[in-house]
Amino acid sequence: MPETQPVVSPEWLAENLDNPGVRVVDCRFALGDPELGRQQYLENHIPGAVYLDLERDLSSPVEKHGGRHPLPDIDELAGKLSNLGIEFGETLVVAYDDSRFGFAGRLWWLLRYMGHDRAALLDGGFGGWKAAGYPVTAEIPEPEPAQFEPQLRSDWVVDFEDVKTRKDRPGMVLIDSRDRDRYSGEREPIDPIAGHIPGAVNLPWRDVSDAGGFLKFAEQPGRWENYKDAEEIVVYCGSGVTACINLLTLELAGLSQGKLYPGSWSDWCSYQLDPED
Repeated sequence: MPETQPVVSPEWLAENLDNPGVRVVDCRFALGDPELGRQQYLENHIPGAVYLDLERDLSSPVEKHGGRHPLPDIDELAGKLSNLGIEFGETLVVAYDDSRFGFAGRLWWLLRYMGHDRAALLDGGFGGWKAAGYPVTAEIPEPEPAQFEPQLRSDWVVDFEDVKTRKDRPGMVLIDSRDRDRYSGEREPIDPIAGHIPGAVNLPWRDVSDAGGFLKFAEQPGRWENYKDAEEIVVYCGSGVTACINLLTLELAGLSQGKLYPGSWSDWCSYQLDPED
């Protein structure tokens, strides 16, 4: 598999499950039931898969600002990756969930943000794996520890002040990845304010895949046609998680100017509620 291919098929993974250079990571999670993903993993998962939790492993504790899922402490996450047998720059990490890449995409992006480019997502997720008739197990693996020493790409992220001061500059495009009705302000089930950051355009993350969680490969280059000449593309969602799916499609389109606003709309709202901060 080419190192730059960010999505692998269930067939490819089935053929490479016993490859010692591949580590499978289960990222299933449910925002409304934070324990569900871990419970599902314990019940059954892809053979050899380890588990990483969105809130315990892939995020930091929530504070006044920073959004609902702040980026994790990088040293702590690097230690966990080491313990899971992921060798920096060597191990191919294949992440999956059952949410159309919604949570696995966070790990995919975090690995690359930490300088580890050998990361991929499983097309179709856990549902696609089972539908293809591939095996599942409840056995918990015990991987041999490895060395994961990140080389952080700090210029891949922006914060509130960056967005506030740069969003109206020529050459800068701000992308809201949430569903259209949340972008428009017609519906807001989570955050205290409805609407979007002024100037943002809407490219919903769910449009990237079909209902079965399989990537719409052919549509991805055209998704970014109107923005391919932008100097900077900043992507956000509700809390910096599903926005990573738009960064995935930027990669598929061959564009490299994408950045993540990790705090996203939940962070932006926090400053509207406390404008003096």
